[in-house]
Amino acid sequence: MKRFYINLIALISVILLNILANILPINGQTTGEISNRLNVFFTPAGYVFSIWAIIYALLLVWVLRQSLKWQRDRDVYRKTSALFVISCILNIIWIFMWHYEVFAGSVFIMIGLLATLTLLYLTIQRQDMTFFDRLPFSVYLGWVSVAMIANISYSLTYYYWSGWGISDILWTVILLLFAAALALHIRYHKNDWVYPLVFVWAFIGIGVKNEENASVIVFTAYVLSVVIMIGIFMLRRKQKKLNFSSRKLKF
Repeated sequence: MKRFYINLIALISVILLNILANILPINGQTTGEISNRLNVFFTPAGYVFSIWAIIYALLLVWVLRQSLKWQRDRDVYRKTSALFVISCILNIIWIFMWHYEVFAGSVFIMIGLLATLTLLYLTIQRQDMTFFDRLPFSVYLGWVSVAMIANISYSLTYYYWSGWGISDILWTVILLLFAAALALHIRYHKNDWVYPLVFVWAFIGIGVKNEENASVIVFTAYVLSVVIMIGIFMLRRKQKKLNFSSRKLKF
């Protein structure tokens, strides 16, 4: 039970700080106000960030499940507890970095968070897991993957990076292509259809945000959303077909 309370305290601390960051707000500015200060094409529309509520709700359920007697000693929880607490600490540090405009530092913290969540995700993948064991981290890792790219884009814009002579619009298209490839890679190699759905959510939001600014980005974001959805559907059908063939062979 000690591990359960540590995880619960870590998660509640993150949730409360995120709420206070926008109610107080920290350093006199909300998270969204800072994000909207610069015109970064890869940043999605404001409503997209509501995914944090889903992430925290899923994480809370994940933690609370550990209080159940038949769940608490499972390897999937025992081997991920330390990584989960580290992810919460990094999340808290990132909030302060962002609100106090230490954007270069926020990128390094985000890299650490992404690496920690990746290790956590892979650790769960190697255990005797259920869909609900991995679900919170499929969404969380998916969103942080997108946020990582957005965070880097924002920081480079803030520090007046020239982009090696490449326009912001073209860079955004390149980043969208990279992100789509990453989403489909995880879908295929980890048989995870939730992770790429987060990218679809973000891409649509990027399209909505740029409807009045860059038609190329809007077109690319929407087309890649469709491509990812097709990839999710086709790969899922392929997996079902393989499972069906396997059952026939066993029979």
